[in-house]
Amino acid sequence: MSISPGFSTEQIREFVHRYEIQPYGQKAFWLEEQGVSYDRLRRWRSAVFDGDLDRGLIPREGGVVTPPEKRTGIERQRARERAAQEAEVARLTARVRELEQTIETLGKAIGLGVSDGLCKG
Repeated sequence: MSISPGFSTEQIREFVHRYEIQPYGQKAFWLEEQGVSYDRLRRWRSAVFDGDLDRGLIPREGGVVTPPEKRTGIERQRARERAAQEAEVARLTARVRELEQTIETLGKAIGLGVSDGLCKG
């Protein structure tokens, strides 16, 4: 059984994160705009903050509120993961540019060889 049919664990985690970063006093409005009930959000938050989401566990009703320290720790972990992902994207983007330049240079070299009659078919 899934915590919420139709939603992946990553979608749920991202939704909870976006809810948490909403300004104070705006969370209820934002939640309403998203069309998600507070009860559903509460279950999702519990699963995310208690580490049950990845294990596919559905939180029990009547749990305790997640302490702010735990939320902060989770947020720090997400920030580290994002930084690592951004660094990897930057590294791969630089590599793609390097390879594109190499291909362009080779194409020009081949073009020069053909136009100069150096390449014979």
